[in-house]
Amino acid sequence: MPDITWEAPFCGEGSSCFRLGTDPHGNAYITVNGQEHHYLTDSREALRTLITDIKAGKADHLL
Repeated sequence: MPDITWEAPFCGEGSSCFRLGTDPHGNAYITVNGQEHHYLTDSREALRTLITDIKAGKADHLL
């Protein structure tokens, strides 16, 4: 398992909480809070775009 530094959980109203993380190599990670051993990884830019869209209400059904 990579050495991932997780941020505080982000929780939407009535939704699951998710967490973002990064490793020393610049990779980005996203997971459901409490499931840090099951995560997706991608570039920081790809995950930043996903989170921005979710926060803007474009993809709130994903939560």
